[in-house]
Amino acid sequence: MRAASTRRRCTGLPLVGLVCVLAGCTGKVAENVPASGGAAAEQGSGGSSASGAATGAGGSSAKSSGGSTTGGSTSNGGSSGNAGGGSSAGGSSQGGGGAVAPAALQSVGRRLTNGELDNVVRDLFGDSTGPASKYLAEDQYDPFDNDYTLQRASEALIDSLEAFAEDVAVRAVLPANRAKVVPCTPSGAGDSACFEQTVTNVGKKLFRRPLSDDEVTAYLALQAFATEDNPDVPHDFYTGVSLVLEAMLQDPEFLYRVEIGTPGKDPSVLALNDYEIASRLSFLLWGSTPDDALLAAADGGKLVEPDGRRSQAERLLADDRARDALHRFHAMWLGYRAIPGSAELLASFGMETTHLIDRVVFDEPASYLTLFTSPDTYIDTKLADQYGLPAPAGGEGWVKYGSDGRAGILSHGSVLAAFSKFSDTSPTQRGIFVQTRLLCNPVGSPPANVNVDQPPAATDSACKTDRYAAHRSSSSCASCHDNLDPIGFGLEQYDIGGKFRTHDDGHPECPLDGSGTLPGYGSFNGPGELGQKLVDSGVLEHCFVQQLLDYAIGRPLRTDEGAVVDELAASFEAENYDAQTLLLDFVTSERFALRSEEPAP
Repeated sequence: MRAASTRRRCTGLPLVGLVCVLAGCTGKVAENVPASGGAAAEQGSGGSSASGAATGAGGSSAKSSGGSTTGGSTSNGGSSGNAGGGSSAGGSSQGGGGAVAPAALQSVGRRLTNGELDNVVRDLFGDSTGPASKYLAEDQYDPFDNDYTLQRASEALIDSLEAFAEDVAVRAVLPANRAKVVPCTPSGAGDSACFEQTVTNVGKKLFRRPLSDDEVTAYLALQAFATEDNPDVPHDFYTGVSLVLEAMLQDPEFLYRVEIGTPGKDPSVLALNDYEIASRLSFLLWGSTPDDALLAAADGGKLVEPDGRRSQAERLLADDRARDALHRFHAMWLGYRAIPGSAELLASFGMETTHLIDRVVFDEPASYLTLFTSPDTYIDTKLADQYGLPAPAGGEGWVKYGSDGRAGILSHGSVLAAFSKFSDTSPTQRGIFVQTRLLCNPVGSPPANVNVDQPPAATDSACKTDRYAAHRSSSSCASCHDNLDPIGFGLEQYDIGGKFRTHDDGHPECPLDGSGTLPGYGSFNGPGELGQKLVDSGVLEHCFVQQLLDYAIGRPLRTDEGAVVDELAASFEAENYDAQTLLLDFVTSERFALRSEEPAP
């Protein structure tokens, strides 16, 4: 183990660990980063950093991605570029309205999420301990965790990233793991050829592109710490390798998705290079870094062409990591990534929902809208008891819902458990979910004098229907609640765990009939009929495409980008709503390989 004195000699200043050695402790400190916090954490878009790390914003955007405040996301988790107004009766707020779609979507460098960092160290080093989730504060979800307009720098983040890097590096050079990092057998601590090969190899994997000669030279300097005459430092080849890993894992070129691009005839539109495209592909479809095959395709210049992107995307979609990434997208979008319940019950919920997603998207590809109307569900005996359905043969399997009012993913306990409040279902929260997540309608914030952390005020009646009616007794509240509560009451016969009920919990005198209204589309009863209403609306699929694009570009789409949604939604419809084809159409589009600059603040 290195002594603290060695680290002080190596770093010199309280910046980001070893990164300052490589950057010479120079470079612009990003917006909102304390001067003592260092430049690495939110340095923003970053160019190709010849001296390692904190050297500024290269060509993509000099502004920190953490400091960007453009692109309004709604406070309630909706995905809308014009959040704030009242909820409309129906229809996505992002419709292009005949507008011309921009040639390229705006982007800046965005920091990898905790989930992405954990996936990267798992895929590169076989480290499944979840170190980013352990050391870093939780990402902000709105509803996705990769919205760069919400990323902020802090000294705490800098310190956490250093702890993360040290933790990963220690395990990566253990004897059992070294082969994943070091591609050669060192002859001794001073084997410079093997050390250079290691720097070049692991640097390409971590930075998702080949290192420049200057970068390689900078990292080679760290081998000196493995051979110096210092009794506190082991004379071991892997001491130097560990230092290299620590430094690289704190480098903005690793921590950020760096996209610069090359201007063409229109200088505002920048064409991405093969390595930038490779990162877009892998993080969209896998939530992780490019593998060797994808980097090899980038080496060969194959990804700037649509056919090359399609070939690689098809390969990535055939990997189980694509399923995991799509499961996670749905968990964030539909709100069930963190729900109440026992570990056993949550595992059963997860099994049910992932099986339906896999069936519709991968195993028996069908119209994606089937996700909301499927008459079958995959359950085990625990969920059979929970839902009052026949137990499947063999302990788990597909069963028919029958005529109990259930159909599709909105009937799943995972989704019904989301958007609860006050230890019970919340008609308002469920209405917000449908309006913002499934119809992409913005919902404005409540009046400043309303305490949303308190349940509706008690009335002469203990019944929820009467208490929630108070929301609509005030004209200032009714404009929103008239578009929210009637949706939620259509799901009230299903409790926070997805169980069917006929009255309020603990109040048999308060009957629930399950009657609801989807404003602008008519009445329904239960999640099955709601799913069908949403499908029939013609808006659900458009909103899904919008949510997917929000996730893909790392921020809510803006109103002037609505025509991009229209184009892709039309393609989605033409392909019978096949989700894999939608993804392939997106990644092979010209727009996928282009970017434009964020406007100056």
